Amino acid sequence: MAKYVVKRVLMALLTVLVVACITFFLMNAIPGNPWLSDKTPSPQVLENLNRKYGLDQPVHIQLVKYLGNLSRLDLGVSIKMQKNYPVINIIKEMFPVSAKIGGFALLWAILVGVPLGCVAAYNRGNAVDSVLRVICTVGISLPSFVVAALLSFLFCGGLPNMKIFPTMFDGTWQSYILPCFALGFYPMCYISRQSRAAMLDAINQEYIKTARAKGLRTGKVIFKHALRNALIPVITYLGPQVAFTLSGGFVVEKVFNIPGLGRYFVQSIQNRDYPVIMGTTIFLATFIVMMNLVVDLLYKVVDPRINLTKGGK
Repeated sequence: MAKYVVKRVLMALLTVLVVACITFFLMNAIPGNPWLSDKTPSPQVLENLNRKYGLDQPVHIQLVKYLGNLSRLDLGVSIKMQKNYPVINIIKEMFPVSAKIGGFALLWAILVGVPLGCVAAYNRGNAVDSVLRVICTVGISLPSFVVAALLSFLFCGGLPNMKIFPTMFDGTWQSYILPCFALGFYPMCYISRQSRAAMLDAINQEYIKTARAKGLRTGKVIFKHALRNALIPVITYLGPQVAFTLSGGFVVEKVFNIPGLGRYFVQSIQNRDYPVIMGTTIFLATFIVMMNLVVDLLYKVVDPRINLTKGGK
């Protein structure tokens, strides 16, 4: 197990390095620079700004310096939005807000999605199954920003006498409800579909037939015996989804004006704040890689038959 973890950590570092290099080159390949705006500075000012932040050097030299700083966990400073403010501090300040909303969103998505998938599988072909499949199909088809905009219109004053929740995020528990629902609706629907498909496969296995033959109650057969193996596809999906959701639904945060990392990342792209873009991308990539490692370890917990070192059962 230890050898496997070390191998995965080394692969994770290599993955983050590749992501950093690709992001850096793509970012520098975009025409223009951060200083071009409605009030374009003079050529002398542009030259001084580029020199100050090292943007006047060849791209490969900039990359080497950036990777050297990255090895010391130095993500640089913001050059546009919060001038000279460390990017790592921006992430520390913005991420907890996004993580809190994302955590609540994933929590309700899992607690609702898994049972719904089990219910749909048990009632396969019935009206209950059909209704749940329609809801999940609609949920997967609608992007989160569409759900967010629709919820904002319906419950934030878009209709007469329907201003139930705050229009803008203000930190109260009421202001968490719509963003968490909008951010968790897609994962809930996807988890429900995954749970249904995996459960249909599990309930046809021989050990389930044996459990039923012994006279065990349906609920115990479904939620204790079949669900354990049916959770493996759900865990696979949750790995990267946790990272994306906790890092913030970019457009959802924009719709509800939430001061989180996702909204700030969108603003940094619009303002061409290169260090913030790089720092946020690397942070998200590292988070995803870490969650994938956690998922692999959870496989062993859910199904002890899985041999991680050989990649099989």
